[in-house]
Amino acid sequence: MSANPAGGTRRDPEGRRRALAEAVVEVVAEVGVGRATHRMVAARAGVPLGATTYYFPTLADLIAAGLALVSDAIAADLASWEAAIGEAGGTAEGLSRLAAEYVRDQPKALLEYELYLAAARRPQLRPLARAWLDGMHEILAPRVGARAARAISALVDGAMLQSVVTGDPIDQAALAEAIEALTG
Repeated sequence: MSANPAGGTRRDPEGRRRALAEAVVEVVAEVGVGRATHRMVAARAGVPLGATTYYFPTLADLIAAGLALVSDAIAADLASWEAAIGEAGGTAEGLSRLAAEYVRDQPKALLEYELYLAAARRPQLRPLARAWLDGMHEILAPRVGARAARAISALVDGAMLQSVVTGDPIDQAALAEAIEALTG
């Protein structure tokens, strides 16, 4: 079998699917969901344009594949967040530190929020986008209760989104204080 630039062999459909999903993630990170096209993704993946529509008939299917990859990354991030919060000795301090660290990787944070917001316009993407929301709730609820977990999750999400939009770092002390207020 001969290699191709799409990260596999010509007879490796899963390799090509993965390469296209990775390419859509990169394209969305650069131009946003609204400007991503099959053509851009094919060029990024190094495959013929027809390959994108063969594996992903609609742009929504292609974006869903990218969101699934990001969702897997989010699940891994949540697992590390859960461990870090447990080691931090306090939910507020640990969570505020993790949120601040998360947004320091602006390209990753922007990409994940691009895909997260795409779910608002495309209902078929919502189950994948809920991974973050549900995961945060599962981490926090045993520590602070279900109601506070939802409020804290919204607060942290808002702080991270504002940081991504403005480029300003998260004020960890202020965020920790607000989290504490929601748990009391």
